[in-house]
Amino acid sequence: MRPRALITATIALTTLVAGATVPAQAGPPRPTEPPKAAVAVGYGGAVSTVDATATAVGLDVLRRGGNAVDAAVAAAATLGVTEPFSAGVGGGGFLVYYDARTRQVHTIDGREAAPASMTETSFVNPATGRPYAFDEARISGLSAGVPGTLLTWQDALRRWGTRSLAQMLTPAARVAERGFPVDETFASQIAANQAAFGQFHSTSALYLPGGRPPAVGSTFRNPDLADTYRLIAKRGTGVFYRGEVGRDVVATVQHPPLATTPVGTWPYPIRPAGMTMGDLADYRTRFPEPTRSDYRGLQVYGMSTPSSGGTAVGEALNILERFDLRSMTPAQAMHHYLEASALAFADRNRYVGDHTSQAVLRELLGDAYAKERACTIDAAAALPKPVAPGVPDGAYGGCSTATVADTRDDRKSTTNLTVADRWGNVVEYTLTIEATGGNGMVVPGRGFLLNNELTDFNFAPTQGTAPDPNLPAPGKRPRSSMAPTIVLADGRPFLAVGTPGGATIITTVLQMLVNRIDLGMTLPEALAAPRASQRNGTTQAEPAFVTAYAGGLPKGHTFSETAEIGAATGIEFLPGGRFVAAAEPVRRGGGAAAVVDRWGRN
Repeated sequence: MRPRALITATIALTTLVAGATVPAQAGPPRPTEPPKAAVAVGYGGAVSTVDATATAVGLDVLRRGGNAVDAAVAAAATLGVTEPFSAGVGGGGFLVYYDARTRQVHTIDGREAAPASMTETSFVNPATGRPYAFDEARISGLSAGVPGTLLTWQDALRRWGTRSLAQMLTPAARVAERGFPVDETFASQIAANQAAFGQFHSTSALYLPGGRPPAVGSTFRNPDLADTYRLIAKRGTGVFYRGEVGRDVVATVQHPPLATTPVGTWPYPIRPAGMTMGDLADYRTRFPEPTRSDYRGLQVYGMSTPSSGGTAVGEALNILERFDLRSMTPAQAMHHYLEASALAFADRNRYVGDHTSQAVLRELLGDAYAKERACTIDAAAALPKPVAPGVPDGAYGGCSTATVADTRDDRKSTTNLTVADRWGNVVEYTLTIEATGGNGMVVPGRGFLLNNELTDFNFAPTQGTAPDPNLPAPGKRPRSSMAPTIVLADGRPFLAVGTPGGATIITTVLQMLVNRIDLGMTLPEALAAPRASQRNGTTQAEPAFVTAYAGGLPKGHTFSETAEIGAATGIEFLPGGRFVAAAEPVRRGGGAAAVVDRWGRN
């Protein structure tokens, strides 16, 4: 199907709206969550996030004349309030932006950076010579990277926005001060982190009042974060990177705020680390060229290193383009999707890191290399896992592979948002503090959690005798799987998608693209469809995926079931200026999609 024909295909959509309810109480009314819809169709701009309040804030910015960048920053700041265990000013992320005026795609790398004190052996216990357990490294100062989120917001607004950072922080500060209703997801994320959170007086005071998570339906307020946002709005990001907020961040890393009477027990010592004010002052965002892969006549743009998302998604698409997925049964198409993902992950683990050369990245995204990798796929059987990485050396012709190496996945938290405005500008933004709850430490008096992003480094070499591209080093940024993706058709936006989920981000974005482009699903269907994640090992799958596809897959596939994978958002661009905004109907409690002016409203 031609790209423009793909866009103009008839799409039948139903908008589902579920309103949040709040128990009645005496006195002033409690804040209520705005109505939540998984799908919205209309004009004037669109917003999709995992949270109804953040979506409402972004939509209000669009309605008041702001553009997609303005709305994305306002929504992201609000997610720092309502989704604090996934994102916030203590973390980082990657932003992909389509400029409608120039028809160019740009990116911002706001990934957290290692402090100057970090070495290749920072995650190795000197007493034993062995790497720390993940949770031992996570709940410590060692795991906290220099945050990049605030500078991402500032730089995006300065380059492409129409509003100031101060203006875009104001709605989020208001939400933090007034509060919002606690839902099941919020309460369960605190409960899952209770032992870690309980070790720190600042975290316990905020998230474990009375030693327990706040009750579902109660109102959660964060006045310290409201004050922090307002201080930054008044004095600028320098107060964070060179001033008193930064000093509090450094003090938290160097001297973790241990509770005199912990809530619960923690099996590991809580170690300090050496982040300094110099590390904060030296931090800069980067603006790398986006990755690009041409797929079925579409142009797929993603994030370059230190993220592996754009490279891995692009390589897998290049492999899949060697096959006619539309002529296959759905199960056969999923077989090829899983195999292409395994091959791309083998190469991602072996070659991709913060310092990977542009020459290697070009080879990994080349059609000739994809052809060599595709020839290893057998339609009748799954490849034994793990598969070996290829050799992206420019000399292709066979099905050669390198030595098999170990694999490692990053963890599963993060959040994602998608925004488009009436002028055709698009933002796809994935932001994170890494694991749910970050490193567990709320900066005292500031109301935000610090990230544990440095645990995305490999703790020890994983590639045998070959160099490991993802070992820690001073100033280095850990490899990420975040894959904010914008797809163009004939130079204009067709689709924008992204998701949280650690290393499953890559496979979720890839599967959504295959579902929409090859299998003919609508965007809401492609987003809601059951998922599986093949990362060069046993395939992790939602139960509904196993039910739907396992019986039709060729031999050799093995599954490990998991309740859910990802929490995606997306927008599709239809003829006549219409938007289809889509969010999760169920996963992570369901997301919130909205448009400025609904199609068909009276």
